[in-house]
Amino acid sequence: MTERELNNKYFAWMYQLVCTTGYSKHSHYRKLLDHLHDIKFTYIHPMDSNRAEDGVNLRYRFAYEHSYDNTLVRAYLDNGDCSVLEMLIALAVKCEDDIMEDSDIGNRTGQWFWTMIDNLGLSDMNDFAYDECYTDFVIGRLLNREYKRDGEGGLFTIKNCSRDMRSVEFWYQAMFYFSENT
Repeated sequence: MTERELNNKYFAWMYQLVCTTGYSKHSHYRKLLDHLHDIKFTYIHPMDSNRAEDGVNLRYRFAYEHSYDNTLVRAYLDNGDCSVLEMLIALAVKCEDDIMEDSDIGNRTGQWFWTMIDNLGLSDMNDFAYDECYTDFVIGRLLNREYKRDGEGGLFTIKNCSRDMRSVEFWYQAMFYFSENT
């Protein structure tokens, strides 16, 4: 298998995690997701290094689920930093697995991913109306923590939170969000 083939399979796997039939309204977002995968996830809050690590570990989850040898992943996938797409998907997976799992409802990883995309203001960036400059602006605002105090414009908006969400790591933002909304 070539590096390009493995990278294409990895992207397709990530895409199907969040664009499944249960979320079919999100089936035309390849341009957005592809661009998010091209943007390096950088962070200001030191604890968000965990989100970068989770994003990189997503590569090994993919390998495990497809029975690929880890040496292949190290050679072809794990040769770069975590992307914004990997971080967002890994965070959505973590939200499902660690906070919101409900066997009666089923896997809602896609729902948590699209909640973050909606909160960022990127839900209109489908393949028919995609604006790369706007996407770059929104992701820059996220990575530089230039959104509002309550998280509006970031991954999670928490209306009744006494904390400044710009100073809270993304994982705790998620916990505040689910505490307020479930």
